[in-house]
Amino acid sequence: MPTERPPTIDPAAASRWANSLRGAAPWLHEEVARRMADRLQWIKMQPHAWADWEPLRGGLAGHAVVAQRYPTADCFVVEPNPARLLAAQRALRKPWWVAWSGSVRRPVFEVPGGGAVQMVWANMAMHMAADPQALVHQWHRLLAADGFLMFSCLGPDTLRELRSLYQTLGWGPPAHEFTDMHDWGDMLVNAGFAEPVMDMERITLTFGTSERLLAELRQLGRNLHPARFAALRGKAWHAQLLRQMAAQAATSNLDQPHALTFEIIYGHALKAQPRLPVHGETAVSLDEMRRLLRQGGSGRAGLGKH
Repeated sequence: MPTERPPTIDPAAASRWANSLRGAAPWLHEEVARRMADRLQWIKMQPHAWADWEPLRGGLAGHAVVAQRYPTADCFVVEPNPARLLAAQRALRKPWWVAWSGSVRRPVFEVPGGGAVQMVWANMAMHMAADPQALVHQWHRLLAADGFLMFSCLGPDTLRELRSLYQTLGWGPPAHEFTDMHDWGDMLVNAGFAEPVMDMERITLTFGTSERLLAELRQLGRNLHPARFAALRGKAWHAQLLRQMAAQAATSNLDQPHALTFEIIYGHALKAQPRLPVHGETAVSLDEMRRLLRQGGSGRAGLGKH
């Protein structure tokens, strides 16, 4: 259920992965960011400020695409881990002569205040969160009323080839289970978002060798399943895995027979205006009340249909 923590994610393992420092974002993350950025053409609102949630893993090239789309908007770069924040500063802080030109705003490396941004951009983060419900609530808090969330993540059909192979060999799961897009939609509504729109696509990546496939998987994440193998795997097991992957690939008709399927879920949702009832009592923050008074009867800038 969307109100519960994912039962197949070990919180300790998820925390280790979240705090680890890796190199550049994997190719798949950058490609998904590019495709998600294409969806921004359907959004009517032009944000005055936006937050990029964990761009080191979400993709620095994707960050640049969004920044160029909204060149006059303030950008907040959010990396909750201090070491990762420092790495993001080194990667994204432009030289002074570029910043002086004023073509794109210099990013601010801090968590924005509540209601401070009109868009939260979160690429390929939700499926690795031990408590995604809490994460969605964080994003909701950052958004101003009528602001919107743009996110992507992996869906349940991801790694079906590897899951089938592990099951055949009687091994434990190669990865935790990924949440269905309908459950993500329910979770957004439970967090206070309105009008969630979800869609998905499948991307199949092919590799020339099993070793190249496994190297790509190491970049994409870790197995967070509580029932994963508890110790280190040996050389004999690794050799067996490569043999079995080669045997599986031999049945493929692809030019590069080592294939992996990834189900990509895309979603966006509005933070609706708070409603004040005629009777009864409600609580609205001072900042939210000031924003409502400034907006007056201007109405709501919504999402386009796609």
